[in-house]
Amino acid sequence: MRRVDHEMRTLRLQCGTNTIQLYHAAIRPFGGNTPDQEMAEFDQKGYIRWVTDLARIPQQYGVSNVYAEIGTTFASTCVTNPRFCTAVLGQLVHMMGADHVVWGTDSVFWGSPQWQIEAMRRIEIPDDMLKTHKWKPLGGPNSPTKQAIFGLNSARLYNYNVGQAQGPAFAGDKLAAIKREYQQQGIERTNAYYGYIAKTRQQSA
Repeated sequence: MRRVDHEMRTLRLQCGTNTIQLYHAAIRPFGGNTPDQEMAEFDQKGYIRWVTDLARIPQQYGVSNVYAEIGTTFASTCVTNPRFCTAVLGQLVHMMGADHVVWGTDSVFWGSPQWQIEAMRRIEIPDDMLKTHKWKPLGGPNSPTKQAIFGLNSARLYNYNVGQAQGPAFAGDKLAAIKREYQQQGIERTNAYYGYIAKTRQQSA
């Protein structure tokens, strides 16, 4: 813990007011543990290794420039253990603030991120967890919390004018032209999965 404290203080001095973004919400690689085992530890101690440490940083070190990017953490946990997924989201949102959690999908590995978007819109923290930890719900599909996570927080960080982006200024750029050509060809969205695929013994032979 002393080493972590020293590194955080050093990082704060080096970065000044720059933004620090922790990818995948700093979740600890499961290794020998499963999401179920991690969930059992959370139920007992209210602690998720590395994630809780990240969530405590703003209050513990008096900083406001640390953000959690949920990335593959959401994609992997929402399907393997949705309850554990809500525990991760709950800690990040309620300890760091909904304005310090940003969306990520790692779609280069997962393929189309639409299923992750739909899962995020539907997910909610269970009532018993809300009561135990005195948290507030994440809200409906378009709640302020979820809109902030999906894009408004990142737009603020990058000084991106959302109102302008939704207007005519972006209707004639190269991406818009590619989209029109794509739609004219009548091609449907693909949910193809891209990334590394482990070979079976038979394939290796």
